[in-house]
Amino acid sequence: MPYQWSQSEDGTARWHLRLWPHRSLPPKGFVTFISITAGLMLVPLLAVLGSAVLWGLLPFVVGTIWLIWHFLQRSYKDGELRENLTLWPDQMELVRSTPRKPDQSWQANPYWVRVDIHPKGGPVPHYLTLSGSGREVELGAFLSPEERKTLFTELTDRLRQMDINAPDHTPH
Repeated sequence: MPYQWSQSEDGTARWHLRLWPHRSLPPKGFVTFISITAGLMLVPLLAVLGSAVLWGLLPFVVGTIWLIWHFLQRSYKDGELRENLTLWPDQMELVRSTPRKPDQSWQANPYWVRVDIHPKGGPVPHYLTLSGSGREVELGAFLSPEERKTLFTELTDRLRQMDINAPDHTPH
């Protein structure tokens, strides 16, 4: 699962959830893929080696390899997206760190937070949202539908545990 729960050891927070996008191509695989792609694209150039046609085709082959490299690097940069959800007895904070953009954060009292999963109608199937403090924010949109369903269950269970162990929430 591309997310991980941890409990605070210093006692400042009850739970911490860290989410990240799945990486299907590790750095070693990136080098292998680019090498094989470049080799396969250069094979047809062997037929025109020593002719003027080589110089006409070479810029397109090199440009194609460069574009593949560039967009895979951009994909790696986009993969640095992180979401961190921290739960305290009296506060819940979600911080989303996105490459090329400033961090976004949301805070609410966990007692009043509503966790929803929308099987249909969202930008992704089983869209997971948190509502509180007058805002609704998404959580883990980059996860698979099955992972979002599991996360929904785990998050609601942890919020329920905190509510059971929390002091009385009745207004004074």
